[in-house]
Amino acid sequence: MADSITDQLGKPLGGWRLRLYTIIFEADTRAGRRFDQWLIAIILTSIAVVVLDSVHAIGVRYDALFEVLEWCFTIAFTLEYLARLACVRHPLRYALSFFGLVDLLAIVPTYLALLVPEIHALIDVRVLRLLRVFRIFKLTAYVAEYQTLGRALSASRRKIMVFLSAVLMVVLIMGTVMYVVEGPDNGFTSIPTATYWAVTTMTTVGFGDITPKTDLGRLIASMMMLMGWGILAVPTGIVTAEMAAMRRAAPEPTTRTCHECLTEGQTLEASFCFHCGARLPQ
Repeated sequence: MADSITDQLGKPLGGWRLRLYTIIFEADTRAGRRFDQWLIAIILTSIAVVVLDSVHAIGVRYDALFEVLEWCFTIAFTLEYLARLACVRHPLRYALSFFGLVDLLAIVPTYLALLVPEIHALIDVRVLRLLRVFRIFKLTAYVAEYQTLGRALSASRRKIMVFLSAVLMVVLIMGTVMYVVEGPDNGFTSIPTATYWAVTTMTTVGFGDITPKTDLGRLIASMMMLMGWGILAVPTGIVTAEMAAMRRAAPEPTTRTCHECLTEGQTLEASFCFHCGARLPQ
């Protein structure tokens, strides 16, 4: 994964851009860990401000403070975004990547809320302010466990798709059966409505807005509820098995890099590069 990021973004060959790249993109270095820790703290604080600002009593009382904090967060995220673009050799690739778009989404709402007039005919500015909560996705770039989970989900996507298609067939068939058994008189007015009931029953949610009235319908509903317990455990087992297989296959790659030959994947305890023998930065 580290090598693919290097190839995609283009690691700088030296100078201040390489040093900045080491701090921002290499989480396995001492400076990289500190950078990530500070950034995680800022992200969580900014999310807390957005949540508190949505509470009317708190928002009115501390409106000025929240406004100042929001601009501080926006400026910090803007500088981080510009620094990421400046320290890679292919900035457009980063800007169009998933994390690049997330970084952009973290700063754009504040600027748009400042530029767009507060008229409901054009856009509700409160919606733009609430979009700042998407900064929570920035955490996925700095917590290794998110990346591990993402790789496990990607590796098991075909199994999950097969599982979901099987569940879709079951709820469609059972919804059709319940439409025939119960009928419009008992709330099952159409096959889509009956399928909606089947989904809520299969997932053991059971809103209760539609319930079977006949004995046969209740028997079918009971069978679907029991079946739902087993179905919910299947995707969890698939993803867990993939994560366990990844741990057994190979150790997690690191982003630590030799500044002489730019070889990534250096172990955390190494003092010298395994490729060229140069001393590694701490």
